[in-house]
Amino acid sequence: MQISDLPYPDPGVPDARSGPRFLWWLGRGQLGGQVRSLAWGMVHFCGIAGLPYTVGLGVGAAVDRDGGRLLLVGGLLLLVGAAIAVGDVMLHRTAVTNWITAAARVQQLLARKTAELGSALTRQVAAGEVVAVSTGDVEKIGWFVEAVSRFLAAAFAVVALCVGLLFYAPAIGVVVAAGVPVLALSVLPLLPRATRRADVQREKAGRATELASDTVAGLRVLRGIGGEELFLDRYRAASQEVREAAVRSARMWAMIAAVQVLLPGALMVAVVWYGSVLVVDERLAVGELVAAFSAVATMLYPLRHFEEIAMSYSFSRPSAQRAARVLSLTRTDEGAGPAAGEPVKAPAPGGDLYDPATGLLAPAGRFTAVVCGDPDLAGRLAERLGGHAVPAGDDPGGAPPSVLLGGVALDGLALEAARARVLVQDKDPVLLSGTLRELFDVPASGAVPAPRALSAAQCGDVLDALLQAAPDGVDDAMDARITERGRSLSGGQRQRLALARSLVADPEVLVLDEPTSAVDAHTEARIADGIAALRAGRTTVVLASSPLLLDRADRVVLVHEGRAVAAGTHRELLRDDPRYRAVVTRETEAERREAGEPAGELTGIEESA
Repeated sequence: MQISDLPYPDPGVPDARSGPRFLWWLGRGQLGGQVRSLAWGMVHFCGIAGLPYTVGLGVGAAVDRDGGRLLLVGGLLLLVGAAIAVGDVMLHRTAVTNWITAAARVQQLLARKTAELGSALTRQVAAGEVVAVSTGDVEKIGWFVEAVSRFLAAAFAVVALCVGLLFYAPAIGVVVAAGVPVLALSVLPLLPRATRRADVQREKAGRATELASDTVAGLRVLRGIGGEELFLDRYRAASQEVREAAVRSARMWAMIAAVQVLLPGALMVAVVWYGSVLVVDERLAVGELVAAFSAVATMLYPLRHFEEIAMSYSFSRPSAQRAARVLSLTRTDEGAGPAAGEPVKAPAPGGDLYDPATGLLAPAGRFTAVVCGDPDLAGRLAERLGGHAVPAGDDPGGAPPSVLLGGVALDGLALEAARARVLVQDKDPVLLSGTLRELFDVPASGAVPAPRALSAAQCGDVLDALLQAAPDGVDDAMDARITERGRSLSGGQRQRLALARSLVADPEVLVLDEPTSAVDAHTEARIADGIAALRAGRTTVVLASSPLLLDRADRVVLVHEGRAVAAGTHRELLRDDPRYRAVVTRETEAERREAGEPAGELTGIEESA
């Protein structure tokens, strides 16, 4: 795989049982790139390993005043230099390719998992952890993957230097061969403490990142209540903890680096001292001493890769563990229903939407409104209707049965088929940055153009505002840019644009959770008319308690204590069902008594209302 071939047509199925297993799976998936990197690394490091012996031959030829040998040594130096230069360039090229392709594969896997889980992702893992995995962690994982081949090439060069010295100058080669393993293993006792400190630093950095993202998201509210300084103080404290942890971690890695400099220096001094004694005793030639000294000096470079592989593994292991934890999440709990087996055949278009857990039925082609006294229950129900099954841990009774579309379980459908049939817009939709035209560039049937959807969602004033804020030269509101998460827009404006985007998609089943909670009553009434007109003949489910929306629905269902207990039109339920009336009108028991109605007709849900 080359960088130009990215993205992967299929990133594969990762081994997410643990962090080390995930790293091993990534490495195996890039075996060809690793082999190329190792081959060029051996060319580079073998050139470095051959340099001391070539220099030693040159010194010996100069001492013997042998011009022919000097000429031969010059040619060898050119060859070794070319091997070092070409090998270094190609090693860097292949290593960076391994790094980028590994990081890209992890990002593709994370993106696929995010699309698969949808809003259920943040219920199972913290948002700050998702951000950390998709940004910094992928780079650390890629770093270890590319460092492996360079480490193996460096280890081969160190072994070659030691073996070469044993044959070239046995008397001094024994000292070097005995000292090198000590140099290579000297940092091992320090690695566990360095790893623990690095883990603490990453944990504190993740908490600070999550705190910062939460503060930015709620900045408007914080300013409204004067809480900016409070949260700034919290972030300052968190950032100082990160700084202190980073300093403590850096001290350990500085100590490891110092050991990697100190011990080779001591070995070099020992080689020079012992070699000088051997030269004086005429048991070692001057050229051999120069070769031994050069070999030890040259060995400092490949030995640094021993420190790097330890550092990269220390940083990448917890990163890979976090990535594996996210990638191991599933749409539903194991054995929760049909999703645990093979995907089933998609239902024929036009089927009813039915939830066995609540008894809710949304007839095909009709506008159904659902009233829940509990907003959290409404949110979970909306996710279930879209095939996002609630994990068993969120439900005291275990995982509920799957929602059925045309008699077929949504959880059992292939993900692409389920998303193409049912679209869920939650109560807090997200707008990505970009132009308005890009916002509406979503998979759609093509039957609903953007202008019609914008009109139905009453977005005229939003278009005017975007056009006024656009730079000179932008004459079409569709080319106006939306800031990150639509922060420059009000809550009602963001809500209406998100509704228009959902209407453009024109799915077979559209589920809307409180789509007008942030708009005024006059706008809400016109939006209700727009949805009813634009979605005529299409299955639409709206979870709301606003009478303006409920009155436009063909059918209204009351869900009380997790069960659908009444169905009819808004006016019928308002007249006949006191539980429905309590939720929709916010009527209290005292008000009912004043009206002369028996208090016993009220239920617990009315009292809570």
